[in-house]
Amino acid sequence: MIVRRLNEIRGTSRETRADNWQSRRLLLREDGVGFSLHDTVLHAGTKTTMWYKNHVEAVYCIEGRAELTNLETNEVHLLEPGTVYVLDKHDRHELSILETFRCVCVFTPALRGDETHDAEGAYPLYPEANSVTAASG
Repeated sequence: MIVRRLNEIRGTSRETRADNWQSRRLLLREDGVGFSLHDTVLHAGTKTTMWYKNHVEAVYCIEGRAELTNLETNEVHLLEPGTVYVLDKHDRHELSILETFRCVCVFTPALRGDETHDAEGAYPLYPEANSVTAASG
């Protein structure tokens, strides 16, 4: 069983920052559960272009407002608390943050935690070090 608190992650290597966001990585690949779980805050007035060509990401908004633009179709969605979106087709997208935006993100395959966005807005795909193990009971 894993029990972890957000305040235990702040200021550690599991807290990653960029100019327009910060991500607190609650679960990572080393935890061996097959996905990573992040508490992420994006700053008001910023735009971030991303393309997770190597990962599927699900995002659940818990605070703030943002506009999500699908860069393939130009379709725009308003994101508010209680909204989830899933990049199930590895969609190129842009987030325009209207109000400080806090969300919970799930990535599969799991991130190691040291990834940074490349020029395309993607994270690299690393070979799996271990697979998910099922608990016996």
